[in-house]
Amino acid sequence: MGTGALSGPGVAPSRPLFTKVVSMAKGFGFGNILKQTKMINKKTLLVPRKIAPKLPVPGTVRKPPYGDSGEFPPWSSAIQVHDKKGIEKMRTSGKLASQVLEFAGTLVKAGTTTNDIDIAVHKMIIDAGAYPSPLNYGGFPKSVCTSVNECVCHGIPDDRPLEDGDIVNIDVTVFLDGHHGDTSRMFHVGAVDEDAKKLCEVTREALNAAIKICGPGVPYKRIGATIHDLADKYKLGVIKEYVGHGVGRSFHSAPTITHFRNNDPGVMQPWQTFTIEPMIVQGQIRCKTWKDKWTVVTEDGGLCAQYEHTLLITPDGVEVLTAYEGMGVPVVNAKPKMGDEAAAPKAAAPKAAAPKSGGF
Repeated sequence: MGTGALSGPGVAPSRPLFTKVVSMAKGFGFGNILKQTKMINKKTLLVPRKIAPKLPVPGTVRKPPYGDSGEFPPWSSAIQVHDKKGIEKMRTSGKLASQVLEFAGTLVKAGTTTNDIDIAVHKMIIDAGAYPSPLNYGGFPKSVCTSVNECVCHGIPDDRPLEDGDIVNIDVTVFLDGHHGDTSRMFHVGAVDEDAKKLCEVTREALNAAIKICGPGVPYKRIGATIHDLADKYKLGVIKEYVGHGVGRSFHSAPTITHFRNNDPGVMQPWQTFTIEPMIVQGQIRCKTWKDKWTVVTEDGGLCAQYEHTLLITPDGVEVLTAYEGMGVPVVNAKPKMGDEAAAPKAAAPKAAAPKSGGF
């Protein structure tokens, strides 16, 4: 989820390196070397607001390992490949995540606070016997991420009322029967201007285009190339610091799914699960992170859009586990014939890439 967000070439990092890189990314961002940035946002910029306490989780609900500790779990170096039972559990968790996100979208209207959305999402997940995966992940204080306007990702629900013309990404991840399902999409608040609508539509198209090329034997790097090509076509930028990831029994693992052009190694394997979650912006791609160490915003105030799905690679192509009606791509896609990419490789699963930044 969220925002899934760990990346970088190389081998799996040691825990000290992981912690150091996460701290750098969350505390300082990667764009702060410029002293002056021309602001392009026509709306009033976001500011930190009041955050309500964490919501309780009944003892009957199964929690992930970090549920009580609030620690950052270790980045798993293995891709997540599932047996028959695991596949069904992933389908169930993905379906619940999609249903929760659909419900959350019905709450988006002027005057509603993002904290109101968090409360409703939390209740729906708990009532389904699941755990809201973001809650207490590395100390994250809420059950869902709500990223408004120039917020790139990891927006913490607060007391700011949504305003007419806002765009908001809602990022839902549920932990059900030991498996995470992760998804997000954009919602409009009232009358949204044409530039904002176009940004959201291009981002949705970019995710769909990337899904369509997925299948066994396909290099992960083709995802980034596909997304970047579409963003370039519309003169939009692709955020580099935050990425997709393996998801399943662990919230985050290999492979790192980079959304821009890259030469990252590795190819897709049958029955593995991972997310694709591009973040596309109007202006510059530089970001900064608030003092809360979670909220990431564009440095120039440009709007950002993000869409995300959890995917299952099948022997014939890919299945969207967090599908919803009207998403613009078939739930099950047959992989295009790609010559020597048509057969799934027999090579061992690749090791995890070193993370550039932590999160969902």
